[in-house]
Amino acid sequence: MDAYFYIILVVGLVSTFLCVGAGILKKAPNDATILSVAAVELSLLVYLVGSIIRVASGEQMAGEPWEFWGYLVTALMLPLGAVYWAILERTRWSNFVLAAVGVTALVMAARMNQIWY
Repeated sequence: MDAYFYIILVVGLVSTFLCVGAGILKKAPNDATILSVAAVELSLLVYLVGSIIRVASGEQMAGEPWEFWGYLVTALMLPLGAVYWAILERTRWSNFVLAAVGVTALVMAARMNQIWY
């Protein structure tokens, strides 16, 4: 496991717990929940830049590159879709959609790590 995975682990879990907590408290999506998902997106962008630098410097993946990049692009699209959903549907249930982003990004980052190493 590399530092990129651990960054997504921490940020994703914090975002998930924050969004689930807001959903349980029956609150609509607010700045805290949306910004926590934005932090997940930012950590995925850091992963993207780091991966580009690693590939450009000659490091090789153990698995298929198309699979790695597919996971990364998909993970980058998830927070955007969830925030869009939360803005359109301002109910407590949108917080649970936002919460799914952190866990999903974490699982996808774990899979990307397996493909890389």
